[in-house]
Amino acid sequence: MTDQEKQLSNEERKRKIRERYKGVDRDALELIPAREIVSFNEDTSFKRVAAYCRVSTDDPNQTSSYELQKNHYEEYIKEHPGWELVGIYADEGISGTSLAHREEFNRMLEDCYAGKIDLIVTKSISRFARNTVDAISTVRKLAQRSNPVGVLFETENLYTLNQTSEMILTVLSAAAQEESHTKSEIMNISIEHRFSRGIFLTPELLGFDKDEDGNLVINGEEAETVKVIFYLYLNGFSCNDIAGLLTEYGRKTKLGNTKWTAGSIRSVLQNERHCGDVLARKTWTPSFLDHKSRKNNNDRNQYRLRDHHEAIVSRDVFRAASRLQAFRWYCTKNRPLPVLSVVDDGILKGYVPIDKDWTGFSPEEYRTASESCMGTKAEMAQEAADAARLDLSGYEIVRAQFFSTIQNPALTISNGKMRFNTACLKKFQDVEYVELLLNSVNRCIAIRPCEKENPNAIHWGRLRESRWYVSQVSCRGLARTLFDIMNWEDGVKYRFRGEFIQNGEDKLMLFQLDEPEMIKVEEIVLPPQEADEPEENADVTEVVIKKRMLVFPEEWENSFGRPASSLSGIQMLTQEHYAKDWDVLRPARELDGDDVFTAEKLQGMMQETEKIMEGWTLNE
Repeated sequence: MTDQEKQLSNEERKRKIRERYKGVDRDALELIPAREIVSFNEDTSFKRVAAYCRVSTDDPNQTSSYELQKNHYEEYIKEHPGWELVGIYADEGISGTSLAHREEFNRMLEDCYAGKIDLIVTKSISRFARNTVDAISTVRKLAQRSNPVGVLFETENLYTLNQTSEMILTVLSAAAQEESHTKSEIMNISIEHRFSRGIFLTPELLGFDKDEDGNLVINGEEAETVKVIFYLYLNGFSCNDIAGLLTEYGRKTKLGNTKWTAGSIRSVLQNERHCGDVLARKTWTPSFLDHKSRKNNNDRNQYRLRDHHEAIVSRDVFRAASRLQAFRWYCTKNRPLPVLSVVDDGILKGYVPIDKDWTGFSPEEYRTASESCMGTKAEMAQEAADAARLDLSGYEIVRAQFFSTIQNPALTISNGKMRFNTACLKKFQDVEYVELLLNSVNRCIAIRPCEKENPNAIHWGRLRESRWYVSQVSCRGLARTLFDIMNWEDGVKYRFRGEFIQNGEDKLMLFQLDEPEMIKVEEIVLPPQEADEPEENADVTEVVIKKRMLVFPEEWENSFGRPASSLSGIQMLTQEHYAKDWDVLRPARELDGDDVFTAEKLQGMMQETEKIMEGWTLNE
């Protein structure tokens, strides 16, 4: 609408619009007809054609399928007039749920972008891609080129350059993806049933063979190599030293290689099957689309069976080697070796002092230490219920996050580092060094003052000119332990609100682990802005921005806090027998260990190692 029309009345504007849309005399128009669109089946124009075929496993039984697909496309393309075979691109033993590792598929796309291909022929959508996003995005990119490349799916009789193809492709590719998902779920259920009945997957492992029933039996020659690795390691040899020695003697790995590395030595030391046990499902695959495995932190059921088969080394030797691997890294700090201990009385009964850098103790060992003097969580809950003077059922302790301010104590853990806020330091006033204690039964961290000489001392900040400066502290061991116990997600920052408790000179700070704030960084991909006159083959750069998100647990939606009758809520309220003496600084009691190796034991291992190696021959 022009400025002049805006000044007219409504009726006058309507009249002018009607006049304008009457158009002109059609006889005065010259019609330039569009190029007639020839249907795909009738098109005999010259096309450079590529064929793509794939089988999802490299099982020899699938070789016939693979070869038949290749032969079919050679004949199929020759039969079509105007078609010229560019090449057959074939991936063998590769999953179709992701474009990763599909070398031939990606090479074919590169040839398309280079203008070498006009048409791709493949058996079906599921052969092309079992991922809906991959299938549609790839087809769109090929169709949007200045010289469009079409894809012909034989089974579905679908040609992607037809105008109605995208909706059909979306539906069918989604069905192919769901089929793959269903197969993945069926396989997971099958694996769960096998493991729950003690039927384990036992892949090839150095030191063992399989009998006709699939049971692990010791391979004497390989078992010698395994024993030497463990015994040398416990006697002070590094993984690099052992790898070099085995390479010199030409000892073979399970794959028959004679070149050893530090990594291959560590894999032997870390495999529990060498001591006769089996731990099933150490890793799991969250997504059937990318097949990326991750450590199983209680995401799926695990099954352990002790004495599943004959051991090559004792369980004590295996456990000691695991500890020593953690100690080898730790000893570079020039500190004494940590010993598992627990506070056996006082208000911190059941709390285990923890070295923030030590990775030698497992979550199970921390839990056992706590339970050794405080009983199970159920027993403690009953004690608390018996001792409570008030009926707190139905009441909730309001979460501190709803009222959080910078004056509230807070602890943040992420990426192997931890940081206390200034409020924590101010609560303890002039304390620069604190000790961290963990109760994995109550899922709680306690902080108490300590001296600088304490092996577990954490220098959490500095006081300069009456002002506190917070320090970020490395906590490799603590982070690994907490992430395992709490089943936390890697790459997420966890923040806890603390509770400061004081009774006279006794000072204590508690951080409940069950209710963290989660801080995630999410990458948001902005759609690329197209140029007014895009150049052919020009790269379109996606813009990625990072957004920081504060995430709360879903179960918080319909509540204000945790039940006051829960163990974690009333733990300190019910301990009235500590009213006079909390004994916050009570030293922890060392727990008896069963894997300490004396000099005599180590010397015996070394003698057995020397005896074994007498029969070995050095490579020339």
